[in-house]
Amino acid sequence: MALNIVVCAKQVVDPETPVSAFRIDADARRVVPAPGVPPVVNGFDENAVEAALRIKDGTDAAIAVVSVGSGFAMDVMKKPLSMGADQLVLVDDEAVADLDAAATAYVLSRAIERLGGYDLVLCGRQASDWDNAQVPLGIAETLGLPCVTMAQKVEAHNGGLVVERVLDEGYQVVEADMPALVTVSNELGEPRYPSLRGIMAASRKSPTVWTASDLDLDPARLAPSLELVDLFIPVTDRQCEMVEGEDGQDTGRRLALRLREEKLI
Repeated sequence: MALNIVVCAKQVVDPETPVSAFRIDADARRVVPAPGVPPVVNGFDENAVEAALRIKDGTDAAIAVVSVGSGFAMDVMKKPLSMGADQLVLVDDEAVADLDAAATAYVLSRAIERLGGYDLVLCGRQASDWDNAQVPLGIAETLGLPCVTMAQKVEAHNGGLVVERVLDEGYQVVEADMPALVTVSNELGEPRYPSLRGIMAASRKSPTVWTASDLDLDPARLAPSLELVDLFIPVTDRQCEMVEGEDGQDTGRRLALRLREEKLI
């Protein structure tokens, strides 16, 4: 069974950036990339790539990875290629550099439509920068696709999908016809490491680069649907006071008295 799989991936600020290096541009209301800390592919999107590769391992499938933004770090964005994806498509334009979830879903949908012939769209459950989890749902709505969320396992059988969805106390098995969109969670398991052969092959591949004009985008659909009023790093002022006593009972009594002084009990 030949399948055409599209995986949506996002370049994000490394979530492991040290707190001391994290900066906010208050006027522009955006995160300032930390010097010397390169961006990464969103971790949940790597899970989505892994889900696509597992399907490819058992079928005749082609995987195209699509991303929207600007200022891409090519070594970073080529990681899905080194893992085993077949094609990388970048919508690289300043006009789509800082979009909200609704506009991002619109642009990704246009890119997926231009690719054409897709059977399955895979996305990470959410992005590690904003954690909104809205873009995949917007893509499914725009393209008119059934959407299955929070997958820990995705299998393709005879033109349909069998998906295990993560629940609080177990999992749920659902089926869907293709084409469909599935969001993938980290419960799928660790993404595979790129092999040396994969890294060498990826280095020889050039991404397909589209601009906003290539997709014939409606400028009105790029306008923000939400207004970001403020963005800041929360300030905490915590103090720790150690209460000691001659023994456990005395320590407990002193602690109770101290809490009463602070009117906490």
